[in-house]
Amino acid sequence: MASGFSLKDQLFNQQKTRYLAGLFAPAVPGFQADQFEADVMAGLLPLELKARISWIAEVLGQHLPGALPEVAPLLLQALPPPLDPGKTDDDFGDFIFAPVGEFVLARGVHSDPELALDLLAELTQRFSMEWAIRPFLNTHQDLTLARMQQWIQHPSYHVRRLVSEGTRPRLPWGQGVALALADPLPFLDHLHQDPTRYVTRSVANHLNDISKKDPDLVLDRLEAWRANGAQQEKELTWLISHACRGLVKSGYPRALRLLGYDPEAEVSVDLQLGASAARIGGALNFEVTLAAPADLPVIVDYRVSFARAGGKTAQKVFKLKQTKLRGAALTLAKLHRFKGDATTFKLYPGRHQIEILVNGRVGAQAGFDLIA
Repeated sequence: MASGFSLKDQLFNQQKTRYLAGLFAPAVPGFQADQFEADVMAGLLPLELKARISWIAEVLGQHLPGALPEVAPLLLQALPPPLDPGKTDDDFGDFIFAPVGEFVLARGVHSDPELALDLLAELTQRFSMEWAIRPFLNTHQDLTLARMQQWIQHPSYHVRRLVSEGTRPRLPWGQGVALALADPLPFLDHLHQDPTRYVTRSVANHLNDISKKDPDLVLDRLEAWRANGAQQEKELTWLISHACRGLVKSGYPRALRLLGYDPEAEVSVDLQLGASAARIGGALNFEVTLAAPADLPVIVDYRVSFARAGGKTAQKVFKLKQTKLRGAALTLAKLHRFKGDATTFKLYPGRHQIEILVNGRVGAQAGFDLIA
């Protein structure tokens, strides 16, 4: 990401606020677009991203007085056309509609939940309502689940995706939901066969969330889906791989077998480091040579044990190669960079280690020093 880039400023700014005001001005009698813009901008810039969503929703509430049944027709009239129904992926919509979802949540979750859910189904066709739907699952669980049972058949893939994404156990930025891990699985039984990657990716992400708590619950479901053959094999293989990515990184044998990799396979592994030390801000070269007596599919990762403050260590797994050994030695080369300016993971000087994982098992390891 480029230095100085600000996601919050890209998504929520004066131009976006003006666009939203321009939608509501012709639809809502007496709506003062200039005043709305001024009121939003008066408090927007010091706020972080999620707080900006809440702030814009609060200001919108000030400019749209009245109960939800009164303002709902005006809100619907203000919306632009739904996102292109001809697409099948990567059409998340415009973040500026997230505050509209928060407005509907605040105005209707307690007084008019059924109408509010109707509005969220419309809004999610302009921008995903995955955050706004979650409080409804906590306050009106039966009503919301019943509505989701209808939505899995909805003609808009955005509404269908909302069922999977909105019920995820670990949705980024999302409120926790009081659902058992297995509660949404009947929805996923239907949605895993969806014709759009946007939906099946959400299903895979949902299962990856579950796998962090109950791997076998996920693997049981994936095996059942493979047996019933409702999804095209190529798409189901992709879904299984994406859903099991966390389990593969952790070397979970059952997940590896489901993907066609034998954790017990005999593979010789030779690891050669290009140097005995690397600098923070620099890189380390290494080569891995693999050999097996017969044709064998392999998934090769490497795990770095990083030195941490106070003598502790932290491990991170990185992808190296998915390939097939064909009876001859295969050498893979890698340059691993140690970014000294990363904001999410601070590097510390000290003794580090690289382990080569083949089908989830450690095949070779070597130590090196990271220096400032």
